[in-house]
Amino acid sequence: MINKEALLDSIIDELRKIHQLALDATQRAIDQATDKEAIARSKYETFGLEASYLAHGQAVRVSECEADILAYRKLPRLVYTENSSINQGALVTLVNQDDVESTFFIGPSAGGVKVAHQDLVFSLITPSAPLGKAMIGQQVGDEFELNLAGKKQQYEIIDVQ
Repeated sequence: MINKEALLDSIIDELRKIHQLALDATQRAIDQATDKEAIARSKYETFGLEASYLAHGQAVRVSECEADILAYRKLPRLVYTENSSINQGALVTLVNQDDVESTFFIGPSAGGVKVAHQDLVFSLITPSAPLGKAMIGQQVGDEFELNLAGKKQQYEIIDVQ
């Protein structure tokens, strides 16, 4: 059984790393936008303007990262059993028709982020993603089909924590 508190700490640590990368990118964009070489000498030189747009976009990304971290800190620590219906906060292991296992943590945001915890590597997925939506309400042993990228995929839920 996975310790959910430690698992969430690993998720938050990964989100902090992403946040730091966004902060660094923001600072680089600000430095480019305010560099003396970025000053336009004619109306056709737009490097400084483009760099300021990039800095703004990076600052928005920093805010999104902060919101992700806060959302995971506030996530209720639910305990799941074999009979529990899957919802946010569940760590779900699926097996597809090719016997390939995948593990996902259903969280409030940051879908697609990969997280390592102990000997496990899993992906964050949100309930609004097609796969997340298909898992919500299911239980261990349930099977479902999903059309992903024009290809039918069959899944069975083999573990929920």
